[in-house]
Formats: sequence, C-alpha cells, structure tokens
Amino acid sequence: MKWVLGLLIALPVPTAFAIDKRLAEQARYLAREALSYEHGEGVPRDQPYAARLYCEAARLGDVEAMYSLGWMYANGRGVERNDAYAGALFAQAARKGHEHARKMLRYTGDDTRAKPECLRRPADVVRERWPIDGLIARLSPERREIARLLSELSPKYGIQPALALAIGLTESALNPQALSPKNAMGVMQLIPETAERFNVSKPYDPEQNIRGGLAYLRWLLAYFEGDVALAAAAYNAGEGAVDRHRGVPPYRETQAYVERILRHVGQAHHPYDRSVVSPSRMLRNLRLAAQKGSGT
Repeated sequence: MKWVLGLLIALPVPTAFAIDKRLAEQARYLAREALSYEHGEGVPRDQPYAARLYCEAARLGDVEAMYSLGWMYANGRGVERNDAYAGALFAQAARKGHEHARKMLRYTGDDTRAKPECLRRPADVVRERWPIDGLIARLSPERREIARLLSELSPKYGIQPALALAIGLTESALNPQALSPKNAMGVMQLIPETAERFNVSKPYDPEQNIRGGLAYLRWLLAYFEGDVALAAAAYNAGEGAVDRHRGVPPYRETQAYVERILRHVGQAHHPYDRSVVSPSRMLRNLRLAAQKGSGT
C-alpha cells in the first residue's frame, strides 16, 4: 500500500513498526465499538453501522471482526445476506486460526474470494462518524461542549473532525485553560508565536483558540501535502524540525504524539487545500532521491 511506504520513508524504522502495533490496537477498538452498536450496549443499537465498523476493523486485520462480519452476512443482520461474502470472511478468519470461523465454513462452502467493497478501501462512513459520536458521549459535560465546538468548526477549515479532535485531545485533553511549561495555551496549545501568526488575540477563548489551531493545522496539511504523520509531527515540534530531519523528528515525545494521532484517525493521508501554501521542498527532495535510488 502506498501510504505504508510513505510512512516507512518518513519515519524511523522502529516507529513504523510501532505504528503497525497502534493500528492493530485501533482495529481491536473498532471491533469493540462494533459489538456495542450491534447489540445496543451503551449506545443506540445500529446494526448497519456495526457492520461498517466490523468491516473497517477486518480491513485492518482484526480476526474477530472478520468472523463477526461474516456472521452478519450469513444471517442478513445489518446487511443484505450474502453467502459468498460470509464464506470469504470466515475463510480469512479461519486462515488466521479462528476455530468458530473454520466450523462455519461447513455451512457457507469454499472461499469464493468475494469481498465487500468496504474491505477494498477505508470506509468513509467510519471516518465521518467514528469515533466522534461515541467519544463525545463519554466526555464530561465541560469537555463535551469543547469537543462539539471543535467538531463543528473543523469542516470549515477543510479538516475532518476525527483529526481535529485527535489533536485537541492529545494537546490539552480539551482543556481551554491549559498552559504548558513552554507557554502553549488553551485547547489547541498555541505558543505565543503561533497565536500571533494566526491572529489569535485571546488564546484562552475556546472558539478563537480552536480557530487558530485549525488554521495552523490546515496550513501544515497543505505544506506537507496531506501527510498526517508529518503534519502531526510539525504541530508538536514545528515544521522546521520536520524539514531538518526529513521526516518525523527523532524525539520520543514527537514520535509518541504521531503514533497517537495516527491511531485515532486511522489514515495516513488527509485532503488538503493546495492554495494555502506551497509544499515543503523537503518532500520534493525526498521524491527526487527516491527516484534516483530506484533508477527511474
């Protein structure tokens, strides 16, 4: 997959492996969320949405999600019954050692290799809804208000709510009064220079702070051509540090920060507005070096 190759170029090797681990954790989380929506445990029962969550978790490699989605297709629960899809999912889970899936193959027959569309590409409905609804519902009333504001404002800056919330949660746990030892302020933890750069005169005003942080994030996404790992690293350590190190800087804090953001959003690339800023020359140089190395 192209985005995996991009991560391996941008990140030190140990961090790339760590990200694989985080994505596996995300898949397990998605599967647990799907189970909740399938049975209405703590959330409104929504079997079609549960199927979409299972499918995304299965796409990321979760064996239980493969089996559960196969069961839904075999029984027509939340999706239209499809024995070919069920058999393919059971076979995939069985190859990974799932005993119940192996037994279900007796009823669905041989693996047809048929796959639901959602297994071929990330599910947009998951990006749009997960983990926003469930995440916001679990927050305290004060944090819930900030989360909703962040979620509502982010599309106005061309940013998906999942990424905006991941940044806000990681930066300040959505605390509008947060102040770091480096004088980073508010929900989006704007340092004075960044606040001035994006016209934030009242950094402890939640809406003004969030708008400033979103404007900066929009700029970073354009500068790094939608690369979520690089934009997140730059939000934490500054775009200059990312350019100097030709990728995620080798700072433990920054690498952990990037891993957490990627785990939350589940995607390595984000749409961006090319008109905001010209892209980083570092990216162009990396591409040229890769082309020379491959002889193309």
